[in-house]
Formats: sequence, C-alpha cells, structure tokens
Amino acid sequence: MTTARPSSALNPHLSELATLVKRHAPTDGLHATAIPRLVLIRASEPTLPLHALHAPALCIVAQGRKQVLLAGESYVYGPDQCLVASVDLPVTGQVIEATTARPYLCFRLDLEPGQLGALMMEARLEAPASRGVGRGLALGPVGAPLLDATARLVRLLDTPRDIPVLAPLVIREILYRLLSGENSARLRQIALADSRLESITRAIHWLKAHYTAPLRIERLARTVHMSPSALHHHFKSVTAMSPLQYQKQLRLQEARRLMLAQAMDAAMAGHSVGYESPSQFSREYSRLFGAPPSRDIARLRESLAVTS
Repeated sequence: MTTARPSSALNPHLSELATLVKRHAPTDGLHATAIPRLVLIRASEPTLPLHALHAPALCIVAQGRKQVLLAGESYVYGPDQCLVASVDLPVTGQVIEATTARPYLCFRLDLEPGQLGALMMEARLEAPASRGVGRGLALGPVGAPLLDATARLVRLLDTPRDIPVLAPLVIREILYRLLSGENSARLRQIALADSRLESITRAIHWLKAHYTAPLRIERLARTVHMSPSALHHHFKSVTAMSPLQYQKQLRLQEARRLMLAQAMDAAMAGHSVGYESPSQFSREYSRLFGAPPSRDIARLRESLAVTS
C-alpha cells in the first residue's frame, strides 16, 4: 500500500504533535488525559478490527494509518487527513500502519454540539446553504492552523496548572478551525437544533436507549417529528444504514461485550439484548463479526491474553 506524504508545510506541526502524543501516551492503548474530552491513542503494531460505537469526535493521526468501516464504506486516513464524526456511529476500526519504531499515534477530541452552537452564534457563522444531510463520517484535509492548535492543546499536558484557563481557549480555536474548514457544513448542522441532522441525532439517542425493544418505525418517526419515509431516507444518508440495521449493530456489539466481560453464554447474551431466536442471533452475529459467538469470543480472549 502506498502511503500518502503530508505536505512539507505540515511536517513541523506533525512532528511536534507526534512527539507530544508519544510522550503522553507511553504505552499502547487509549489514554484519557487531564484535559476533558481529549484522548490520546497509541499502537505499536497493526490491530485486529475493533467494533465500536464512534461518538462525535475529531481524530487526527500524527503517525501511522487507520481504516474505519461504516456499513461497508471504507475511510482510510493518516497524517494527511482528519476524520470527523458528527453522530454516534457503529463502526469497525483497525490500525493498518504501525511499528515499534514508528507507532500509530492519534489525537481524539470528542465534540459537544452545544459548544459548537454557542461558537457559531458568537462568531456569526451562517447556517449551511443546503438543508440536506450527508454522511455522519467524513475525511478532510488537515491544515497547518488546525495542527498548530492541536499541538498547543496537547502541550498543555506538560503544564497541568495552565489547563483550566488555557485548554478551553485552545479547544474553542480548534472548533472554530473546524467550523471554518471543508467539513464546516456538516459540523454546523450538528449545532442547529432545527436541522434534519439534529432529528437523526435524536433518533440515534432513542435507539441507544431502547435497543432491546422491538423497533416500530412509526413510533420512532413520531418521536423525532418526521414522517417514516423521511426518517428512513435521512437516517440512511447520515449513517449508511437503516434504523433497523443500526439497532441490530447496537444489539450485537452489546451482546459481544456481555459475553466477553461477564462470561455470559450466547443464548443468554442474545436474549439480554432483545433476540428471541438463538439461531437468528448466532446467524446475525456471525455475519457481523465473522465467526459464531463461541468461536469469536475464544479468539478475542486469546488475542487479549497475547497482548496483556
């Protein structure tokens, strides 16, 4: 695979960001920081595919490359691009380029719609011209001003007493850069309470809260004040899947967690997340994770034992 090279103008910023992430994420894994909503990630080798619910966030890779799959769509990015997720999405993520000498290093800042909305009003940023909605996941170029701000935010971890005063200011700058960049239309939609994206976000929150219950599209549509056909159309535009497919992903991911963390057997885990038929649960589980429940969990435990 050919690795795209970032422009020379970005190299100093990327080098500094990589150095900072490496220092504050000294071991592989996810590292919460003293700065709220800032997470640093490191991997010394390519990883197995990880199924997870990706929250709204900005992700910038300082070193290495990653692939994210959303309902079969592939998003591959490295230091030349950033990933922006605008809603909660069930995705499969995999680090595809990393070595011990040059580990995968990632900056992730979780996004808050309320903060984006307040900044839009303060900066007098206009609503997007189009009222349509696009994918809730997008790649965009990383400019030098955005990289400079992210490096300054991580640098604050070296001076913890400065964090309460300076971190909110730098985060505001990062959000402003995002709202002014190529993904601005999508991000500005997050902040608009009356936008279709906000309606889809409410539908997603409802599904997360009621994923074990039978799904009635008409009821969900009434809850978010949309017609069933409009809900289905716009939900699929944002998430690349129907509400039923989204609910299925939530159920299967939670069942996998229950079997791995609480040692539940497949029948109990499937029933706990809303499946009445064990055979249907096993069939759909195999389709998503590539193996029947017992074999998949055994494989996961073996891989965790090797890396621990």
